[in-house]
Amino acid sequence: MTRRLRIGMLWHSARSGNLGVGALSVGNIALARAAAARVDVEPSFVLLGPVERGASYIDAPDITTRQIKRNYMLSPSGFRADLRDLDIVLDIGAGDSFADIYSDRRFVYIMATKAAVIWSGTPLILSPQTIGPFSRQPHTRLAAWACRRSEVVFARDPMSFAALKSLSPAADARQAIDVAFALPFDRPATRSAGPIRVGLNVSGLLMNGGYAGGNEYGLSVDYPVYTRQLIAAFSAMPDVEIHLVPHVIGPDTPRDDDAACADRLRGEYPNLIRHPDFASPSAAKSFIAGLDFLVGARMHATIAAYSAGVPVVPVSYSRKFEGLYGGLGYKWLIPAKGMATDAALAFTLDAFARRDDVAADIARGNEVVSKGLEVYTAELARQFDRAAH
Repeated sequence: MTRRLRIGMLWHSARSGNLGVGALSVGNIALARAAAARVDVEPSFVLLGPVERGASYIDAPDITTRQIKRNYMLSPSGFRADLRDLDIVLDIGAGDSFADIYSDRRFVYIMATKAAVIWSGTPLILSPQTIGPFSRQPHTRLAAWACRRSEVVFARDPMSFAALKSLSPAADARQAIDVAFALPFDRPATRSAGPIRVGLNVSGLLMNGGYAGGNEYGLSVDYPVYTRQLIAAFSAMPDVEIHLVPHVIGPDTPRDDDAACADRLRGEYPNLIRHPDFASPSAAKSFIAGLDFLVGARMHATIAAYSAGVPVVPVSYSRKFEGLYGGLGYKWLIPAKGMATDAALAFTLDAFARRDDVAADIARGNEVVSKGLEVYTAELARQFDRAAH
């Protein structure tokens, strides 16, 4: 008899304009399917995420979606009723929201959903994500409790793993890797001729100085100046084609919108090729896979490049970049702090000139990626096997 398993996917999204959140969701579903297949379990999924507009890019007969909003959380026929029908819950915290650096409102939603799962008795797994930082109360105490009460907690990088061990020493803590490395894509045909295709994933958030403006993240690089200097440098090179690659499409959040930023830059520099908005995370990764080089300030755009073997220079604005790429031993990263604008430009152009070396470093790091994905998938298979009984 076929064993079936209803899996809740908490803080995942089927339609987010932030394609990084979408990449986590699609990648995690792919890994969950692989884990279920190992133990002969037939899964179905309930995606539980924020209210979002746009067309869904996760459509399958065994996937349903729920929107986390006040009425759904409070109604007896809402979140709590869904939990009673689930066998296990995978909570990815939208990648980096399990922290106290954002608004208290966000933290309340993140913690309230975890608490509801724990109190329902449904097994809770925290999928690979950034853990912390936590620096104030009661946030730290509540987060530590949630980690202790989870079946397993996966950090996606060594810095998060260290933060997790300090936060909640009694938790069953594991280090894995970002699940977006498992995002499916179509690899373009190999090109034997033509211009060098350089992709620029320009962050609207950083171009606007953050949500509050005024260099909110305290970057040592003047990001708008760096971006325009980089465009000028690549534009002066013969046989180089520059593609703008937006990865956050946010018309309702204009300060965070890569697409609007790309449109403005295209107006300033008519030689730039502005790629139309991508319909899905996999579509974005499939395009990025056909580039020869990418500079990106959205972490999951850079993960798309790395996992497709494309030489990439990530531009960090938070420790999640340093944590992830430090764990891969990848040196081709512009840190959030400690590098001036001119040095960042020279570093990027040196990486472009040494693309073969960068690609070789990516190939070496792929062993770490494979091991991290296997740590997570193997434990999911064990948890699914147990939950299916």
